[in-house]
Order: sequence, then C-alpha cells, then structure tokens
Amino acid sequence: MRRVVVTEYNPMWPVMFEAEAAEIKKIFGHELIAIHHIGSTSVPGMKAKPIIDIMPVVRDINAVDKFNDKMIELGYEPMGEFGLPGRRYFRKGGDNRTHHVHIYQFDNTTEVERHLAFRDYLREHKDAAEEYGKLKEKLAKRFPDDIEAYMDGKDQFVKELEHKALKWYREKSKYGSQS
Repeated sequence: MRRVVVTEYNPMWPVMFEAEAAEIKKIFGHELIAIHHIGSTSVPGMKAKPIIDIMPVVRDINAVDKFNDKMIELGYEPMGEFGLPGRRYFRKGGDNRTHHVHIYQFDNTTEVERHLAFRDYLREHKDAAEEYGKLKEKLAKRFPDDIEAYMDGKDQFVKELEHKALKWYREKSKYGSQS
C-alpha cells in the first residue's frame, strides 16, 4: 500500500534530480531538448512528498515509446499517457515511489508552461509555497492511506494557485524579468 508522507524540504532533492536527469539524458540523447525539475521538491524550503518530479521536453512525443526498455532498465515503469493526452509518464519505486517522469513534446506549450509557471511562482512567492506545504502536510496526516483523498483535498487549492501562477508567469514573460 502506498502511504502518503509529506516531509520537510530536503536539500538533497536538487542533487537527486541532477543525478537522475543525467541518466535520462543518456537514454534520450538527441531526442531531448530540455529537462526540468518540477513539482514541490523543486521549490527550496517547501514541504513535499519526497518524490522527485522530472519533466523532459522532447522533439517527438511518439518517439519516447521506443525508449521504454531503457527506462525499465533504469528502474522505471512506463505508464503511457496515464490520463493526459500528449504526455508520457514513468514512475520509479513501486509503492515507495522515488521519481516521476512527465515527458512532453516541445510544442505542447500548455502543459510545459503550466508546470514551469507553477514551480516558478512557488519559488518566488514563499507565502504561497508555505501555505501549500501546510495544506499537503495536513492532508497527509488526515489521509495517510488514501492517496485519492489526499489529491482531492489539494485539487481546488492547486487549480486556484495554478491560475495565479500562469497569469504571473505570462506577465513576467511579456515584460521581461528584472532578476
């Protein structure tokens, strides 16, 4: 059974991302355009489930399937689109999940931008990151054995935050960053 656990931020998460990203780069080679650390473990100081979310961006999403055997060798379970058309999803670690890989084609700007906007917004808005971390911690304590209830409990907050993040991200891109 998969337990829902939310922990304090671990400064090793970016290191774990870099190590896994290096292996994924070897597998996908020239098909890979970019690779991003996304999700809560990519936000310094934020409480999170200790699962590294990785978003490779590729030239051709259909070419990803030919790399399934190599991903299996790296310990991943290929899940296909897993409910999101235009994505290829892989998970590692079974019930004790360690990594999720969400692959998108370069021109799937809706999904790529959504993930990057959410991450960048939380990195720049510490109050939102803290509020989201507290919500996740509360839900994990309330639903330690029910990942669906945990996810449902976050859903409305995430949708609202995502809306704010996309608006902020697009404004920032439109006018350029001062940082």
